[in-house]
Amino acid sequence: MSYGQYAWSGLRAGTEMVLQAAAQRMPSVYAFSGRTAGWIWGLDVAPCEPIVVTIPREASVRARAGVRLRRASLPESEVVTRRSFRVTTPLRTVRDVASDADLVESVVAVEMALRTGLVAGSDLASHVEHHPGTKGVKRLRHALRLADARSESPMETRLRLQLLKARLPTPRVQADLHDAAGGFLGRADLYYPDCRLVIEYDGENHKDRLVSDLRRQNALVSAGYQVLRFTAGDLRTAGLVPDQVRRARSRLLGSSGQS
Repeated sequence: MSYGQYAWSGLRAGTEMVLQAAAQRMPSVYAFSGRTAGWIWGLDVAPCEPIVVTIPREASVRARAGVRLRRASLPESEVVTRRSFRVTTPLRTVRDVASDADLVESVVAVEMALRTGLVAGSDLASHVEHHPGTKGVKRLRHALRLADARSESPMETRLRLQLLKARLPTPRVQADLHDAAGGFLGRADLYYPDCRLVIEYDGENHKDRLVSDLRRQNALVSAGYQVLRFTAGDLRTAGLVPDQVRRARSRLLGSSGQS
């Protein structure tokens, strides 16, 4: 909330109230955009770090604390109302997010949008094809090239991109695994079929699934698969994940030159 704005003390100071306060300080032509719009459309992104608002280039608006103002073309055809907010359309929203400088988080956002059906990959590809010279389209093209809609969580995506950045081969995403008799054993977050290496990300809910996860891992090992498991802490330790994966591949393939 800003000076001169008030809210009933019984209201929970949630994100929507913060966005409503920000909207009251905007000119008549504006739209929540970027990650803020992504959150309004249902994506699991941080909407207020900072709040992102697009305004026309000619709009006269002073800087606002906690708000990142983007001055860009804002045709009404790319603005809709959702949950009482003026917000960029799904396609414009994903385009904006995916053209940010942080490639990893751009890919995370694109994959979430594809997985939830917020946008179609063909629509994003069409935009890239027909707008080759527009600002941010190179970043969008790169993010779209790396995106895989089968990824089931942002942390799985971040793990996979660490492997690709380290120039490891591209693993299969959400691969079905079977025993020698063809029986289904489970689905791997990431999988290297050339060495039967399964890579799993263990999130916060892993402790709730500990027994079933251990049984599943035992079944995989018994069927001849190798399993590596990583946590958020592992991903924050520079080089740890790709180094362990590279060593495991080298050992399983019998030659570091094939890893």
